[in-house]
Amino acid sequence: MADVAKVAGVSHQTVSRVLGDHPNVREATRTRVREVIAELGYRPNPAARALVTKRSRTLGVVAANTTLYGPASILSALEHAAREAGYLVAAVSLDELSESALRKAVDHLAAWGVEGVVVMTPHQRTVTALLRLEAPFPIVTVEGGHDLDLPGVALDQYSGARLVTEHLLALGHTAVWHVAGPRQWLEAEGRFEGWRAALEAAGLPVPRHLDGDWSAASGYRAGRLLAEARAGLADAARPTAVFVANDHMALGVLRALREAGLRVPADLAVAGFDDLPESDYFVPPLTTVRQDFAAIGRAGVDLLLARIEEPAAAAVHVTVPPELVVRASTVAGG
Repeated sequence: MADVAKVAGVSHQTVSRVLGDHPNVREATRTRVREVIAELGYRPNPAARALVTKRSRTLGVVAANTTLYGPASILSALEHAAREAGYLVAAVSLDELSESALRKAVDHLAAWGVEGVVVMTPHQRTVTALLRLEAPFPIVTVEGGHDLDLPGVALDQYSGARLVTEHLLALGHTAVWHVAGPRQWLEAEGRFEGWRAALEAAGLPVPRHLDGDWSAASGYRAGRLLAEARAGLADAARPTAVFVANDHMALGVLRALREAGLRVPADLAVAGFDDLPESDYFVPPLTTVRQDFAAIGRAGVDLLLARIEEPAAAAVHVTVPPELVVRASTVAGG
C-alpha cells in the first residue's frame, strides 16, 4: 500500500480509502490510485488486515458426504454466497459421522481463525453431536438442525415429498410406492413422512417402501423389486407409480423397469427428488422436486453473518420451499 501511495503521489490513508470505497475521495484521485494498483499488481493482504481489524473475513463449513449431489451443491452455494459477501470459505469434510469427527473439524477451523461456521447436518448423528458441542464461534446449521437452538436453514423436504406424491395421486394412481433414502438421514426421513402423509390424507393404504442408499445401484435393485411386484401382486396392491427419494436412485429404477419390459409412465410412473442437471435427459425425462440450492446458500451465509454481528440474538430458522417439476416420466409428453 505504501508503494501505491508513493507512485500515485497520495497518502497511505488515501489509498486505504480508495480500497474501502470511501466516498470522501475525489474522482480523479480515485482513478489515479486504481490505475497504479493495476500497474503494480497490488493485492490487499488479508493476513495483515486481520491483524489490524481482528477479523479474518473467513467462514468455515463442516460438510458430510460431499460426493453426493445435494451436499456438493449446498457447499458450492455457500462458497458463492460467502464470496459475494466478501468472505473466504474454509471447508472441512467429515471422515465419519461421529461426535469426535465433528469436534476435530471444528477445532481445525478454530485454528485457522474463522469467524463462524456453517455445519451441514443431514444426518441424525451430526445433530446429536451438535447438541454437546461447545464452539468458540457462532454456528449455523444447514439441512436438519431446526430442532436445535441454533440458527438454521433447510429445504422443506416434507412439503416437497407431499407435492410430488399428490401429483401422482391427482393422475389417478392409488398404489404409489416409495424408494426411501438411507435411515438416519433427515432428508430421507422428511421425504418418507411427506409421502406417507399424502397417502393417509387421501384415505389410501400406505404400501411397503423399498430401502436405498442414494446410489443408482440401489435404485436399480429397488426397480427390480418393483417390476416383480407389478407381475406378482393383485391389481389393488400392484404399484402403478413410485416416488423415489432422489434422482440418482430414480435413474436406477428407470433402467430396471426398462429391462423388465415395463413402460414409463404407461405401466409405472416414476418421480424423483433433487432435479439433477441430467434429469431432463433421462429416458423418459424425470418428474422431480427441485431444490433451490442458491437460496439455501444465501440464507445460510446471511444467518451466519447476522449471528457474528449479534451472537446473543434469538435463533432464526429459515425454510426454503421446494418446486415440483413435471416431466414425461409421470405424464406422457410432460
